[in-house]
Amino acid sequence: MKKKVINPYILLVVVQLLFHFTSRAQNVDLFKLQDEEDKKEKAQKTDIVTAIFKTTRLVNGQSIENLGEGLLDLKISHRFGPVNEGAYNFFGLDQATMRIGLDYGITDRLMVGIGRSSFNKEFDGFAKYRLLRQSTGKIEMPLSLSYAVTGIWQSLKDPTTTTINIHYTDHFYFAHQLIIARKFNDYFSLQLVPTLVHYNIVPVYTNPNDFYSMGIGFRARISKRVNLTGEYYYQFEKLVGYHNSLSLGFDIETGGHVFQLHFTNSTGINEKSFITQTDGQWGKGDILFGFNIARVFTVVKPRTANHVNW
Repeated sequence: MKKKVINPYILLVVVQLLFHFTSRAQNVDLFKLQDEEDKKEKAQKTDIVTAIFKTTRLVNGQSIENLGEGLLDLKISHRFGPVNEGAYNFFGLDQATMRIGLDYGITDRLMVGIGRSSFNKEFDGFAKYRLLRQSTGKIEMPLSLSYAVTGIWQSLKDPTTTTINIHYTDHFYFAHQLIIARKFNDYFSLQLVPTLVHYNIVPVYTNPNDFYSMGIGFRARISKRVNLTGEYYYQFEKLVGYHNSLSLGFDIETGGHVFQLHFTNSTGINEKSFITQTDGQWGKGDILFGFNIARVFTVVKPRTANHVNW
């Protein structure tokens, strides 16, 4: 029986073809192809930037953050007295000013809140609406933008020595704020807060009823659960005897709580009080130690979103 002999020319052609296809396969970068597919997929999605700040309040003022839909936030803010009062007042710890408030997320864009401060016995209510959200991908948005409006009623009794007729409406004050923020990376966020505070009646008739200021705030990450924070409000026109508000502190995340420790020269905690009625000066030691505690509860389970709410 004869053995079949493979034609050497055919074998050479087969080897050449195999070498040709192998060479082409080696030129294909599978990782590059996967990266291109990932980029295409990412370009079709919109990624919302989250956790620009850790709570809805930076120190005293509003941050860009909103509560999610159906969430209730119990906030307790506490300020002690000035540390320069010395050991007799235990460096301010013998004194206390506080605000207790409840905030609620109606939607992912809209939140409202109410509060009561012991300083001047003031009640406040606010609404904050998210206009724009920082995002990447299909929709590129370089910053976040919110609008906040606050109404304040001072229930402190009028002095009996006043020589003018004070009406009920004279106890109302209002604040309008635009909050412009950007998260540059996981370690640093910044916001600007142009603000208008309106007085229905001013202490001195020569003062205007509207006071304009510019707030600036930041967050710098120190560790996974600790952030350095600060805010400063520059007043373009001040009431006599009052100064700009400056606060520095730390945000500490502990489970369902965010615990904020800070130093500030502001006794009041709502927008009218800490922006336009700060009487302390850092240079003179008029520094108050304080803290904020935020505890969030789920009241209504949020609906599943079928689209990106940016």
